[in-house]
Amino acid sequence: MKNQEVYQNARKKVEAKLRFRTHLSVYVGVMLLLFTINMINTPEYMWFKWPLMGWGIGVLIHAFQVFFLPKQLTATEEMVMKQVEKDTAENM
Repeated sequence: MKNQEVYQNARKKVEAKLRFRTHLSVYVGVMLLLFTINMINTPEYMWFKWPLMGWGIGVLIHAFQVFFLPKQLTATEEMVMKQVEKDTAENM
C-alpha cells in the first residue's frame, strides 16, 4: 500500500510538471506569434508587451505552485482520504 501511495504522489508531481511545461511552451509560442504580428503591423507601438506581462504573471504563479508550494489536497481528494480512513476503521 505504501509503495502505491509513493507511486501515485510521484505520478501527480510529474503530471503537474508536464502540464507546466505545456503551459510554458504555449505561452512562448503565442508570445512569438504576437511579437511577429506586432512587428509587421504596428512596429511603432509595442502592444505585445501587455499580453506578455499579463499571461506571464499566470505562468509565474503556475511555476510557483508546481515547484515551490507543497502539494495541497483538493476537496475531492480530502473526502476520498476520509472515506478510506473510515472504511479501514470499520473493517478492523
